[in-house]
Order: sequence, then structure tokens, then C-alpha cells
Amino acid sequence: MATATKSSKARPAFRCTECGWTTAKWVGRCGECQEWGTVTEGGAATTGPKTTAANPSKNPARPIAEISVDTARAVPTGISEFDRVLGGGLVPGAVVLLAGEPGVGKSTLLLDVAATTARSGRKVLYITGEESAGQVRLRAERIGALDENLLLAAETDLGLTLGHVEAAQPDLLIVDSVQTIASTEVEGSPGGVGQVREVAAALIAVAKENNLPVILVGHVTKDGSVAGPRTLEHLVDVVCQFEGDRHSRLRMVRAAKNRFGPTDEVGCFELGEQGIVGLADPSGLFLSHINMLVPGTCVTVTVEGRRPLALEVQALVVPSPLANPRRTTSGVDSSRLAMILAVAHRHLGARLMETDVYVSTIGGAKITEPAADIALLLAIVSALEDTALPVGTIALGEVGLAGELRPVTGLTQRLNEAARLGFRRAIIPATAVVDAPQGMQLLKAQSVADAVNLVRGS
Repeated sequence: MATATKSSKARPAFRCTECGWTTAKWVGRCGECQEWGTVTEGGAATTGPKTTAANPSKNPARPIAEISVDTARAVPTGISEFDRVLGGGLVPGAVVLLAGEPGVGKSTLLLDVAATTARSGRKVLYITGEESAGQVRLRAERIGALDENLLLAAETDLGLTLGHVEAAQPDLLIVDSVQTIASTEVEGSPGGVGQVREVAAALIAVAKENNLPVILVGHVTKDGSVAGPRTLEHLVDVVCQFEGDRHSRLRMVRAAKNRFGPTDEVGCFELGEQGIVGLADPSGLFLSHINMLVPGTCVTVTVEGRRPLALEVQALVVPSPLANPRRTTSGVDSSRLAMILAVAHRHLGARLMETDVYVSTIGGAKITEPAADIALLLAIVSALEDTALPVGTIALGEVGLAGELRPVTGLTQRLNEAARLGFRRAIIPATAVVDAPQGMQLLKAQSVADAVNLVRGS
């Protein structure tokens, strides 16, 4: 007896244009990135695994000791702060992804890198997909980035971009940005998952074949992560985050991934009308009252990457007419402030329940580590009592819920930086084992009450 068989048809697959998540049916919200309205029909789902036949390799495997490392050495770009983050410079064939918010200064920094590289005698090809060539030319003239070895092309097609690379044979390729380049071989609008993956793969292949360093500019999403598929970050060799507040001059470049160097380095820059300038000693941007008696201020030293930075914390405590007093922060974690206020109320008897508390840092800096806890507490107590801390005093230590003062990492490095800037007195945890820098007095406190008493006694 004959049996009826059903024809197997591939079920339609729906794909998120933001992160590449797939599902068998349409949904209004992506199950991976939680974005609304980004799931579209993206073709048929795969029915099974595919196999590839083995082919002989043109470059057979060799003993690892015989592999040459000359082509893997970094070449400095001439921008010391950028080289610090990259691990010494650009490695031939490396692909660097520089991501940041709009207007933070990514294009200005890379245009400066391109000009510095061109002045060293190397040819640089700058592909702009977001601006016209005339707009980039005006910015280059404003920051002094004009050079004969710097080639500029406004292009949004991947094929034409690769044609420019083949014709120019540059020593450095900069693409601004990877989300604006599209391939005619792939369906979808520029910036989509398929387009970004195809463009990145093509540029990476060119970089590896020609030992050509490539820098890609990437957009970011609302939460600050790199836009496009997550595979983009896995494909490239280096991922750098360009951070900074629009209302501040300070800009920071952090390495989130680096196959050729450390990922704990931070490059500091100052963005002005004449372009972007590296800051080898940026501590002065975060201090405003070094030799002045000002109530509500205290200085601490944080570590950004492997670089110590002196920061000034300011606090303002005023009576509140509201049933729920305000707790406003700028550059300080609000939950950390709430904990410090609770410790001050419980262990110091500070009456803060009927007051508005405002806490801020100087220069747009952000405090993300607990080493500044005691400085934050002393600034609040100083503002509450309207009594200034002694001139030349810094505070370092983590505050526990029991009111104890805990040691922090890199204390010697922090104290040396404070001594270099002229500070002569440091409040540190009593359990810390460290030698005092020359000319500095260490005041050891076991609890927050001891720290406040040491300040009052001084």
C-alpha cells in the first residue's frame, strides 16, 4: 500500500537586525537584545550541517620556533597616548575597532593619527562614509592634518573601497565608519547585521593578506556597546572604547580587547578647537583647590588602567524643604553615595535625613572604584560641619558597612602620585602595609570615626 509523504519545506527564519538572533516565527521584541521592531524575515533556516572537503595548504605548518616575529612588531603611530592603549602601536595586519558616541571625537583623533603617520613617510588611505571629502578636508585644515601622503576618498560601496585600497597600496587604512559601507552582494541596508559582517570580513581579509593595519570606526548603541553583531568584536584584533562627556574637554580611550597588548591601559586626551591633544599628565584637570581651604572638598587618587589620577570630590549639604531630600551625583555612583550616607549616619551620628546632598567630581571624571569611599565621606562631613580639610591632605580607603576602613590595591603607586603633585599628608587604612614617600606623612585610621578625628586633630 502506498504511503503519502509530506514535502519538506524550509521554514521561514526571522532575524534580528541588531544582534542577529533568529527565531522560527515573528515576534515584536528580540529575545536576545530586547529591542522592539527589529525582527524581520531573513530567509530559510539551515536544514543540516554542511561539510567541506580537505584541500592541501600552500603554507604548511612549521615548528613554532621557526616562525618569524618581524611582521608582528608594533609600529608607533606617533600619538603616544593612542600607542599606550594599543600596546606600542599598530601591528601590520591588525584590525582595530574604535567605538564611541557621536560627537565624542573619533574622527578627529583618527585624522590626527593619519596625519602623523603620513608625515613619517608612510601612505595613509582615509575612507569616509559619513561625511563628504570637503568636510573632512576642512577639519584636517583646522587641526593641521594636511599632508601629501594622506589620501582621502568619500565612499560607501565595499567594492569601490577595495578598489581604492588596491590602487593606492597604503600603509594604513582608516574606514569611517564600518556601518556606512555596504556590499552589493548582500541584501539589507547599510549597518544591518549581514552588511556589517560582510564588510568587516572583507576588510579583515585584505588586512591579513597585505599585512595592512586597518582602523575601523564603529557606532555604539544606547547602552554604550558596539552596534551591529557581536561577531564584529570577535573578528577584529583590538576593540577600543572612546569615552567622554560632551561638556568636558577630557576624552579617554580604553582597550576592551587587545591581542597585542594589555587591556588595562587608558589613554587621556584633551579635545579643543585646534583638535585633540594627548595628556601625559592629566591630573591637573581634576583638581581645583589644591592650596585652598574650601569646606566640602577632599582629594583622592584613583587608578585608570595602570595610571594613577588625582581627583577632587566636592560635596554640598543644605537643609531640604522636601519630605524626601535630594541625593544628586555627578561622576559618582548614586548607590555608593547612599551607602556612604548610611555609614555616616550610623557610625558618625551625622544628621543627613533632613538635608539635600549634592556630590560631584571635577573635570568630568568618573569614580568607579571603592578607593574613593573615605574621600567621599570626608567631603560630606566637611560640608556638613562647614569646616575645610587641612591643605595638602588626601584620603585613600574603602569604607565597609561596619564603619571600618579597608586597604585598596596599588596604594604605593597612589601615594607616589600624590607626593609628586605636592600632597604632604595621607589618610590610609590602619591595616595597610606601605612605606611613606619622601616628605609625606601617613595618618592611619582603623574606622571612619578615626579618619574624621585625624582630620579634626590636624
